[in-house]
Amino acid sequence: MARLDSKIAEGEKRPPLLKTLSIRALPFADAASADFPLRELLRLSLFQVAVGMAAVMLLGTLNRVMIVELSIPAMLVASMIALPVLVAPLRALFGFKSDTYRSAIGWKRIPFLWFGSLYQFGGLAIMPFALIVLSGDQTYEVPYAGEVLAAIAFVMTGLGMHMTQTAGLALASDRANDRTRPRVVALLYVMFLVGMGVSALVVGWLLRDFSQIRLVEVVQGAAALTLIINVIALWKQEAVRPMTRAEREAPRATFGDAWSDYLRGGQAGRLLAVVFLGAVAFNMQDVLLEPYGGEVLGLSVSATTLLTATWAAGSLVAFALAARWLSEGMDPYRMAGRGILAGIAAFAAVIFSAPLDSALIFYVGAFLIGWGGGLFAVATLTAAMLMPVQGLAGRGLALGAWGAAQATGAGLSIFAGGAIRDVVNAAALSGSLGEPLNTPATGYASVYATEVVLLFLTLVVLGPLVRSWGELQTPTGSPERIGLAELPS
Repeated sequence: MARLDSKIAEGEKRPPLLKTLSIRALPFADAASADFPLRELLRLSLFQVAVGMAAVMLLGTLNRVMIVELSIPAMLVASMIALPVLVAPLRALFGFKSDTYRSAIGWKRIPFLWFGSLYQFGGLAIMPFALIVLSGDQTYEVPYAGEVLAAIAFVMTGLGMHMTQTAGLALASDRANDRTRPRVVALLYVMFLVGMGVSALVVGWLLRDFSQIRLVEVVQGAAALTLIINVIALWKQEAVRPMTRAEREAPRATFGDAWSDYLRGGQAGRLLAVVFLGAVAFNMQDVLLEPYGGEVLGLSVSATTLLTATWAAGSLVAFALAARWLSEGMDPYRMAGRGILAGIAAFAAVIFSAPLDSALIFYVGAFLIGWGGGLFAVATLTAAMLMPVQGLAGRGLALGAWGAAQATGAGLSIFAGGAIRDVVNAAALSGSLGEPLNTPATGYASVYATEVVLLFLTLVVLGPLVRSWGELQTPTGSPERIGLAELPS
């Protein structure tokens, strides 16, 4: 009887089997820890949903609306879209400021999350009216009123996105421990993609019957939702640690000193160069791959739509291989090199698919782009998260610098890819390059060839970083397993 009672008591102490299995089955359960439970982690990750929603508005919905419905010149639209990219380098400064900020209650990251949310809210709130003025539907005596208002709206939104994302990632990194930190930060990037995907579907459905009133409603609704989501995300995420006036007024480090400490030894600077060059090389084709399949290979709309699925499949295979290789102790820099080599093969396949008139080779190239880009992203993210910061350089500065390099490289490469394609195609189709090159494929091929050259350059810059895995191992001496929670942006 006593034995039966003891078994019953043990059973009462154990959590229900179904609850345990359901928690273990969650893809990001291994990112949580005792000090940062999964509930609070997922709530904090909502700020990435808001940033993803703003990214969809800027890069997708409003891009199309400005050109088609509002008849704004494409060059002016491109200039406005580029403004948030131009402020991306400020992410390093935002990260440093959040490292060293001092308040009476001891908060460091929350104020930057809050003011970033306000900037993002304000930019989206005035944006629809600015675009209507910019389109010429409403005339004002003030010269360039539409251009100035639209520029202010885009800059405010971009500043808010970069400030919120940098401070939020730093806060999550602060709350995580050494074992879970890479998983936590990677989870937040995945939530950014989730925010983009869901927002694209919802915004597209809401704007199916376009009108200027509906545009104002949707964009301002996104602004209000941004503020609501971010308040929920930041609520009670940072502990209150009161500071005295003397502590707040004590001398603090300068950004220049912290940046020097971060770049000391050359590894951090070289890694940022690798991230920037790799982002340029892998993203230059973002807006050209589907048009290439349709214009050059004659594929249908449904056939080119499969490119996204093909690219995603390549990325998933890369993530699976990355998990295996990192668990076996592979140097992440060597893994990044494999991704670069796969990218070189991928763009070569895309180039040769035109003269060979082979859709199969084209799809293989798209698969390898996802595969190589996935390996490169996982490797550089892992290296950036595990690289120790020195002296005055804090975690916010490190994450801000990595995000600045990635965002700036990706943004500039998309613009450069379109410009190279247009310039070369204009010369080729006019006959200036000779009869053999008088084809629409010439402009596209020039972009892909440029990406191959950039990937070789990235490989050269990466070379000195390739070393033994010893310095990047976990404190226990064995490399941490990288699971689904480590999928990068």
